[in-house]
Amino acid sequence: MLKTVDLRTIWKKEDRDFTPWLLDNSDRLAEALGIDIELHEAEHSVGTFSLDLLGKLPGTDEVIIVENQLEQSDHTHLGQIMTYAGGTDAKIVVWIAPRFREEHRSALDWLNENTVEGVRFFAVEISAVQIGDSVPAPLFNVVVKPNDWGKAIKASTHSAGNSDRELEYHDFWERYLTEVRTKHPDWTKASGDYYQSWIVLSSGTPRVYYATFFNRQGLYSCVETQDPDHEIFNQLLANKESFEASFGGELFWEEIEGRKSCRIGVFLKDANILQKDNRTSQLAWLLETQEKLRFAFKQHRKGLML
Repeated sequence: MLKTVDLRTIWKKEDRDFTPWLLDNSDRLAEALGIDIELHEAEHSVGTFSLDLLGKLPGTDEVIIVENQLEQSDHTHLGQIMTYAGGTDAKIVVWIAPRFREEHRSALDWLNENTVEGVRFFAVEISAVQIGDSVPAPLFNVVVKPNDWGKAIKASTHSAGNSDRELEYHDFWERYLTEVRTKHPDWTKASGDYYQSWIVLSSGTPRVYYATFFNRQGLYSCVETQDPDHEIFNQLLANKESFEASFGGELFWEEIEGRKSCRIGVFLKDANILQKDNRTSQLAWLLETQEKLRFAFKQHRKGLML
C-alpha cells in the first residue's frame, strides 16, 4: 500500500540533513525543473546570512539559488529568498517546502511577472511516499514557475525567426538527446528545445562540461573546462598520453587565450548540419565519442582541483 511519509522522519534537521541531501541529489530537482543544474555549495554566506544552496546552469555564469524548509512556507523564507537573490545576482530562484500558502504562491507569481527580465522564481513542493517497508521516495512538484518558462528555454537557445538552419539544429539535437535519454538517462535532465549550433551537458562536476557543436570545420565532441587559470586543463594535459589511451585515440587540446574555457576533444571534418543523409552516422559518431570522452575523464578526475 502506498502511503505518505512525514518528511521529519527522513530529515530531522533542515541544515544538517535536508540541505546536504539536496546537494547530493540535485539531479532530482533538475528533472522537476526541466533543466540541468549544478549545485556546488551549501550554506553560502550572503552578508551575515546563509543561503542554503548555491549553483549555476552548466556552461554558463548564470547563478541558481535554492532555499529549502521542512515546514509550510512562511514570510521569513520569502524575505530570505529576496535577500539571497539580490546578494548573488541569481537568475533562477528556487524555494522548496512541503506546502505553499496561497499568498506565497501569489507573491512568486507577482515576482515572475514584475521583476527584472531574465530572473525567474520557482516554488517546489516536496513530499515522500512509501510502499510497504520500502525506502521512502521523495517527490518534487513544481507549483509555481514563470508563465514563459517553456518559451524562455527556447528563447535562450535560438534567435527569433526559426531559420531553416535553426530548424535543422533542433532536429539534430532532439534526436541526439533522445538517444542520450534512452542509452544514458543519467547524462542530462534537460527537456528544453535547442535551436543553436551547440549544446552543453553537465558532467556532475563544477567547471567541467561536455560540449558538442557545429562550426565551419565540422562537428565537435569535447570535454570543456572552465576556470580562469586553466588549472584543470593543465592537470589533464600533464597526463595527455594516459588520457588519450583511455579515450582510444588522438585528441586535440585547445587552450583558448583570453578566455577561461579550454577544450579537449575530436571533430568530424566537414560535417554539416544540412547534410541530412549523413545525420544517422553523425549522431552515432557523436554518441560514441561522448561515451569515450566521459570514460577518459572519469579515469582521470581523481586529484583534479575541482
